[in-house]
Amino acid sequence: MALLKSSCPDLELITRGKVRDLYRIDDNTLLFVATDRTSAFDVIMKNGIPGKGKLLTQMSVFWFNYLGDILPNHIITTEFDQMPEKVQKYRDQLEYRCLLVKNLKVFPVEAIVRGYITGSAWSEYKKKGTVCDITLPEGLKESQNFEKALYTPSTKAEIGQHDENIHPSKVPEIIGDEYANQISDVSVKLYTKAKEYALSKGVIIADTKFEFGRDDTGILYLVDEVLTPDSSRFWLSSNYEAGKSQESLDKQYIRNYLLSIDFDKKTSIELPNNVVTKTIERYIEIYKLITGSIPIFL
Repeated sequence: MALLKSSCPDLELITRGKVRDLYRIDDNTLLFVATDRTSAFDVIMKNGIPGKGKLLTQMSVFWFNYLGDILPNHIITTEFDQMPEKVQKYRDQLEYRCLLVKNLKVFPVEAIVRGYITGSAWSEYKKKGTVCDITLPEGLKESQNFEKALYTPSTKAEIGQHDENIHPSKVPEIIGDEYANQISDVSVKLYTKAKEYALSKGVIIADTKFEFGRDDTGILYLVDEVLTPDSSRFWLSSNYEAGKSQESLDKQYIRNYLLSIDFDKKTSIELPNNVVTKTIERYIEIYKLITGSIPIFL
């Protein structure tokens, strides 16, 4: 059964996002809980995908560890037995799907990095020859790789609103020059290292989204989720062929279904059982390919 909403009455609930529930443990510590809620086009679906939150959490843990030499992350512990007793009492709900993290100031910008032209980037390019108003060479094909990864930030919208892609030059107006430059540089470094690793496993990371925060001393941290099938597009390198859309092991499967039924991108609906099943199958497959392990926690 999908966990659509965590229920931890002895913990202080701060907010419920599109997928995650956020609790305050103390002034310096938060608990991130990945539920099985599913969103697409910024709309939360009526039903969830059983086990998805656990997969997202454990895949993020893998990448947080792998990328730790580039940037510190917000994790205090991923081990449930090391979490406070008031968290452990909700083991049946929370184990494998929660992270104990630092309470940081999160920047209101999503750092999207694209290695290949697909999705909304391809749509914009066909209309204007640009991506996030960045002019690109003529003659690119759908799913073609960029010579250099492209940093294309977006604003972070409230629930029910849509994120807005913005030109990188707009980011300093939101968070200042120093952090805008840091985030632009480190996002591409994170993506590049992850992309090279994934290719060694037969996987192409077409694009992904990072989020960042800072502590009271100004140190930058990688936060939220990292390189999951909710936040990234994954393709099998063995099937890759530029000039067409690619079959993906990520949330694109849900987006494609919704587009096929002329989804209005506003109204929550229930996903059919076959869409739920095929989505979790894809999430499990990419987890196994990337981590090299079987998700025994499901």
